[in-house]
Amino acid sequence: MGNKNKTISFRVNEDAFETLRDIAEERDISLSAVFRDYVDTLVAHDGRVRIVPEGELEGDDETESFPPKVEVPKSFIREHERLELEADHLREQLEEHKRYVTYLQEQLDEDDEDVIQLEELDGEPDEPSFRLG
Repeated sequence: MGNKNKTISFRVNEDAFETLRDIAEERDISLSAVFRDYVDTLVAHDGRVRIVPEGELEGDDETESFPPKVEVPKSFIREHERLELEADHLREQLEEHKRYVTYLQEQLDEDDEDVIQLEELDGEPDEPSFRLG
């Protein structure tokens, strides 16, 4: 299969539409090309794209990198890994218990004729009755 183009449609308010049209006219390209450029940039940078006015972009060298990075203590990471392992273990136990319950239900269904209900025994006059005690 070849690489097929797909169409994306969405709604914007009138002010945003006018702004986008002005951007397209300013760059002497179509409105569709503005969106294609944005999508291409988004894909090329793995979804990490930030729209910044040009004035802020040139004079703002001291800002944090994008996407923002946060330092996390190793103890937090270790605790998170421990909890993930424990969750995996609990999921495995749950699956094991589900399989065991299914097995027991199947055994009960197979042995259905071996089960004698006490109510059935009380109503038969041909059988001798016994008393405990």
